Amino acid sequence: MHAERVDTPGIRLVERGHVDLPSDPTRHTSAIAATEVLRRAGATSIGLALRIRKGLPLAGGQGGSAASAIAGAVAANAMLEHPLGANELLLAALVAEERVAGRHLDNLAPALLGGIVLVRSIDPVTTVRFTAPESLRIVLVHPEMRLRTAEARAVLPASIDRATSVAQAAAVSTMIAAFATGNLALLRGAIDDRIAEPARAALLPGFLRAKAAALDAGALGASIAGGGPSAFAMTDGDAVAQITLTAMLAAYAASGVRATGRIARVDDRGARITKDDGVEMPAVQA
Repeated sequence: MHAERVDTPGIRLVERGHVDLPSDPTRHTSAIAATEVLRRAGATSIGLALRIRKGLPLAGGQGGSAASAIAGAVAANAMLEHPLGANELLLAALVAEERVAGRHLDNLAPALLGGIVLVRSIDPVTTVRFTAPESLRIVLVHPEMRLRTAEARAVLPASIDRATSVAQAAAVSTMIAAFATGNLALLRGAIDDRIAEPARAALLPGFLRAKAAALDAGALGASIAGGGPSAFAMTDGDAVAQITLTAMLAAYAASGVRATGRIARVDDRGARITKDDGVEMPAVQA
């Protein structure tokens, strides 16, 4: 995201980031979030022009809309010399995110703060942040298809039984313990989504084969990234990550699905600002 001041009040999209994204600033998450920052800061007379470069697949389940919303909020806040703190930035970005993906901070909070973030509540905003274990790797595989968040949510069950609820809570608790202690072995068997994954797997050709391939390759666990169609696997170290990536791509290919993938680390720094002179600074000022 590149932002600059202009004479006309409000937010203008000079580059929207992708031909399939709306050019209307009232429908683009970056511009919506930036507009909300101006409103919250009492600076609606200010004009900003935004140039956006998308680095994530559209409707890919990798938090692309949240990344754009955080970029817009951070850029506008920086141009106003940082009147808003972290929680207010999250709420500004939430206005944008809830228009396209629902009212949740799941992707917004880590995009802004970095690390692994547990969202305790939205009202008020309460988060708990963990520094990612050094050897944790995330294998991300993106099949060549799109799945809108609304479509992925439409197939979710309206209610779940007690046994499923207890099992899910235990799995999430174990994942948190693994991240907090750095004992990644705890993730084996804990990346166990019994609610969304069974409902969404039918929408994702090749996913179940790719998940099985990841586990056979030594991954700690695998599941659907966000609402899909991307899949992820967690591994301990680079070597098994590379083997896992190769296995998952082969599994999708065997299912007749073209896919691309990459190996990533958790970014512990979060959003940041680079000035025109190259000086970098955190997005949230102390």
